[in-house]
Amino acid sequence: MVMRWRRRETGQNIKGLRHRCEERVRAIGLPDDRPLTVHDVCECLGQLYSRPIHVVLLTLPVGSPDGLLVSADDRDFIVVEERLAPIHQHQVMLHELGHFICDHEAMPVMTPEASRLLLPSLDPELVHRVLGRDHSHSEAEQEAEYVGSIIGRQISTWTTQRTLEVPPEAQELVTRLAVLEKHPPHSR
Repeated sequence: MVMRWRRRETGQNIKGLRHRCEERVRAIGLPDDRPLTVHDVCECLGQLYSRPIHVVLLTLPVGSPDGLLVSADDRDFIVVEERLAPIHQHQVMLHELGHFICDHEAMPVMTPEASRLLLPSLDPELVHRVLGRDHSHSEAEQEAEYVGSIIGRQISTWTTQRTLEVPPEAQELVTRLAVLEKHPPHSR
C-alpha cells in the first residue's frame, strides 16, 4: 500500500500570506468615513493607479471562469458572469480586485475574437491581457481571495438586524405575524 500526503501550508506560510494581504489592503487607503460599495473601491483604485476600473456583467461562455480581469492600455475591466446570484457576483468582483491589487502576472490569452465577444464596444487590439485563471490553489489565487475577503469585510452591507421593506399589500399580514412574535402561543 502506498500513501501519499498532500503538502499542507504551514502556519508560518499562512501567517505570511495574511500579513501580505492585510498590508496591501491597508496601503490602498480606502476611506472609512462612509459605507463603501464595490464600485466605490473600483473608483478609489482607479484614482490611485490613474486607470479607471469598470465592472461589466456579461453572459460568459459555458466552462469559462466566473470572472476575468481584463487590462487595456489605459483602463481595466472586471468582467463578471451576469447569471450568478448577486452575492456571488459581489465575491467574484472582490476576487478580481484582489488580483488587481496584488498586481498578479497577467497572461495574454485573449484572441481578437474572444475580445469582441466579451467587450464588443472595445477595440480588440486595445485589450492586451486578461487574468483568466483556473481557480487552482496557487498562491496568487489564495492572495486574491484573501484580499477580496478583507475588502468585503470592510464594505459589507450584511447586518444581523434584518429590516426589510414591506409592500403595502402585505402590511396587514406582517402586523398579524408580529403580534404572534410578541405573544407566543401557549403550549398544552
